[in-house]
Amino acid sequence: MKKKTSFLVLILVLAALIGGAYVLYGRLSADAGPGNLAAQTPQGSDAPEETEPPKVEAPDFTATDAEGTEVKLSDYVGKPIVLNFWASWCPPCKSEMPDFHDAWEELDGEVQFLMVNATDGGRETVETAKEYVEGQGFSFPVLFDTGMEAASAYGAYSLPTTYFIDAEGYVVAGAKGAIDRDTLQKGIDLIYTEE
Repeated sequence: MKKKTSFLVLILVLAALIGGAYVLYGRLSADAGPGNLAAQTPQGSDAPEETEPPKVEAPDFTATDAEGTEVKLSDYVGKPIVLNFWASWCPPCKSEMPDFHDAWEELDGEVQFLMVNATDGGRETVETAKEYVEGQGFSFPVLFDTGMEAASAYGAYSLPTTYFIDAEGYVVAGAKGAIDRDTLQKGIDLIYTEE
């Protein structure tokens, strides 16, 4: 009986995660192509209350930092977050990385950049990713998704994929494919305003 109950709970949790990922993917990818942001209706808009979509909480995940320490996305909530999924073998990922690095340096910690490497252990390893980052002189935080938990939570099955998360931990916009500096800035403007 205990095994059946545990199995049923596991199935329900899995179904909830898949349903949540499906809803999140649908909300964020609507009308989003390479370089386009799919944004939710801002909460302060003039749209009637009943037509405003509910806020979507950013799914939490665990990855490792460059030192091998486990970190969670929720560790960074409190600041706006630019969440980017990438790999060193991906030419579109490489094309947008300098813009991400420049924006990270310019914002000087006001916006948290989390560059999540899709570290599958085959095509991409921690070593190849670190080698690429160091070779390019990038100094933004890189997380390694060795269990593909983060990619799965965000439906990041094509690279690059970027999400913009506000300081309260809600996903505001996302983009599949490489984005240029102007699009990156538009996403940042959705989650951060200088005071």
